[in-house]
Amino acid sequence: MQLRSAYSYRSDPAVPGFADDHPIIVFDGACIFCSGWVNFVLRHDKQGRYHFITAQSPLGEALYRHYGLDSRDYETNILIENGIAYLKSEGSLRMAAGLGFPWNLANVFRALPRRVRDPLYELVARNRYRIAGRRNSCFVPAPEHRARFLA
Repeated sequence: MQLRSAYSYRSDPAVPGFADDHPIIVFDGACIFCSGWVNFVLRHDKQGRYHFITAQSPLGEALYRHYGLDSRDYETNILIENGIAYLKSEGSLRMAAGLGFPWNLANVFRALPRRVRDPLYELVARNRYRIAGRRNSCFVPAPEHRARFLA
C-alpha cells in the first residue's frame, strides 16, 4: 500500500522536519516483535541503508497522523522510501528487498495480490503482543547504531 504523493509530509505543518535522505522505518518501539525486526534489519543492512523512528516519538506520531493511521495503535510499520510511504505487507517486503540477497528473495511474495498478503500481515500485527510481548519502555538502540535513529 502506498499513501499520498512523494514527500507530502514536507508540506504538513504538523510533521516536524527530518532528514529523509535514507529510507526510513517507523516502528512500534514498545513491541518486542517489532523491535526484533529492527534488530534483524540492523544486523543484515550491511550498507547502513535504513534509518529508524519509533512510532511513539513525536515525529513518529506525526507521521502516523499524516498518513491517517491511529497514532495510539501501531498495527503497521511504515517504510518511507523516496518520500513515499508503504504500509503493511508492501512495506515489509520492500524492507526485506532492500537488505539484498538472500532477503530480497522475499519479493516472490509480491506476486500474491495485496488482498491476500495484507490480511496475513494484519493477523500478525493484531496479535504481535500475544506473539512476542510488550516492552515496558521504548526500544533503545545500541550505541553503534544510534546515528541511524531519528529523534
